[in-house]
Amino acid sequence: MRKKFLNIVMVEPEIPQNTGNAARLCACCGAKLFLCGRLGFSMSDKYLKRSGLDYWDKVEIEHLVGFEELTKNFPPDSNNYYFFTTKGKKLYTDTEFKDGDFIVFGPETRGLDDEILNKYKDNLVTIPMRDETRSLNLSNSIAIGAYEAIRQLKHLGE
Repeated sequence: MRKKFLNIVMVEPEIPQNTGNAARLCACCGAKLFLCGRLGFSMSDKYLKRSGLDYWDKVEIEHLVGFEELTKNFPPDSNNYYFFTTKGKKLYTDTEFKDGDFIVFGPETRGLDDEILNKYKDNLVTIPMRDETRSLNLSNSIAIGAYEAIRQLKHLGE
């Protein structure tokens, strides 16, 4: 498995349109999409397909049994992982992204599990928002994170 310039990880995504949007984003910027764990929809879902438009043949997607399989294949001691969460203190813009980094997002309704957040607490990043709001849409958050990495790296993937 070859690393892309950017690896986008969705852990147990629940809403097909968000995953379709993320796949389309990956096709447009050359990132690889990892789907980890149980999906809240079928990969043949019409909303998933529609939101991804006709880009499905232009995106590399890998579905793994769980997040643990990803870290086994790409160990954190030799790969950079950044976990986007409302529970982080460090702004995503204060992260120095490098080629091959993994940006990780949790499920829409609950975010990343505390087990992951506690294990990787030094790699939590957040997107600022007003205090009276809970969270951004998942596919919007993925786009914000991906394009900050693209801005810093000054290139798109292959």
